[in-house]
Formats: sequence, C-alpha cells, structure tokens
Amino acid sequence: MRKKTYCKLAEYQTEQSGRHLSEVRSIYREMRGYKHDFHNHLQTLKGQLEAGETERALSYIEQLDGQLIHVDTLLKTGNISLDAILSAKIAQAKESGIAVTVKANVPGELLLSDLELSIVVGNLLDNAIEACLESQGERFLRVYMGMKNKMLYFSMLNSSGPKRQKKGTRFASRKEGFHGFGLRRAEAILKEHGGWCKYNSEDGAFTSEFLVPAIE
Repeated sequence: MRKKTYCKLAEYQTEQSGRHLSEVRSIYREMRGYKHDFHNHLQTLKGQLEAGETERALSYIEQLDGQLIHVDTLLKTGNISLDAILSAKIAQAKESGIAVTVKANVPGELLLSDLELSIVVGNLLDNAIEACLESQGERFLRVYMGMKNKMLYFSMLNSSGPKRQKKGTRFASRKEGFHGFGLRRAEAILKEHGGWCKYNSEDGAFTSEFLVPAIE
C-alpha cells in the first residue's frame, strides 16, 4: 500500500512538473509577444518623427503609456512564491481565452511552505481553468486572496458547465487521473495547518474558498 501511494505521488509530481514547464512556456511566449510589439512601436515612432509628424508621435507615445499600465507579466502580491504560481496560471488561463481578474495582498512569509502554497493554489486554479473550458458562455476567473487577522483567505469564482453533483464531500470531476488526487493533496495540506476548504456549484458558475492560519 505504501509503495502504491509512493508511486502515485511520484507520477503526480511528474505530471505537475510537466504542467509547470508548460506554464513557464506560456509566460515566455507572452513576454516574446511584448518584445515583438515593442519593436514595431519603435519603428512606427521612428517613421513619424522622420516625417516631421511630432504631434502624431507624441499622441502615439501617450497611447503606449496608457497601455503599459496593463502590461505586467508578473503579478505582485507581496509574496514571491504566490507571484510565481499565480502568474503562471494567469498566463495559462489567458492563453485559453479566459478573462482573469486577480486581487491579492499576502505577507512575504507564511506558515505554509512555498511547496504547500504552490500545491494548494495551483490545484484550485487548475480545477477552475478546467471548469472554464467546459463552459459554453463567457469564460471568466476571479480570484481574491488576503489576510483575515492571522488567517489567509482565498476566494475564487469561475465560469463552469452544468451544476456538478457531489460524491461524498467533493464535487465529481469530469476529468480522470491525478486531477482529483491533486485536490485531495491540497485539502490535506489545509487540514494539516488547521484550515478548511469548501466549494459550491451552480449552473454556469463554481466557487472555491479556503481559510488557513498563515502567520504566527
């Protein structure tokens, strides 16, 4: 039984590593897109200035300045590990045509280890992205993370398909394999730290929440 569990965990971690690599590639592609666009912007400005169209060039710069406010590959939450996992998942979601909204402000040091934080948040976001891809209408993902006194609070609303039915204490996943194992790992980590996780499913929407002691 221990060997079987160990093998399953090893395979799960291999799958997770492959997924993280894919997410890093998504960020890389996004950054390359910004670089390509920047080169084109410079060429446009150069042409306008060489033609003596100074006012037009200044207007173009103002438009670029407005766009730069919304261009930031890495999310900044206050916690470097959380920045990395959220940025990777956001890049993955956007690449799939999902509209993402994130509001997060978290201390740099938490009682959860970096690995635990990655497993918990990563698996919940994986679940949300999977549900978004099943939805027929608008695809959206809205995440909030912050502190409630000494507790870390996470709330997420995402688009989904038809209402899911519960199997025991969990909603049934339409995806087989290690997906459910990942969520069980996330829930076990939260329980080990004295926290909880809960879900709610409705037609077209799914919500996830957790609350866990996070600072001394």
